[in-house]
Amino acid sequence: MAESITQRQPLAGWDKPELDLSGAEWQSSSRGLGDVQIAFVEGFIAMRNSGSPDSPSIVFTPAEWGAFVSGAREGEFDLT
Repeated sequence: MAESITQRQPLAGWDKPELDLSGAEWQSSSRGLGDVQIAFVEGFIAMRNSGSPDSPSIVFTPAEWGAFVSGAREGEFDLT
């Protein structure tokens, strides 16, 4: 009996690797007061919900992170 292997196709335009975040050093985004934590892993920035650390993380390239933070500072994003 032949085994079949199903490979998950990456999203179009997705050029980020599958990062191992298990050993990441997560930091609170607002001195322990916020719901968001970030970690710097292999040149990328990962962001997760501190209340649900096992939920999926969002991974940003440095350019994407800069745009996200700039937009947040201008009020484009509600981080609360």
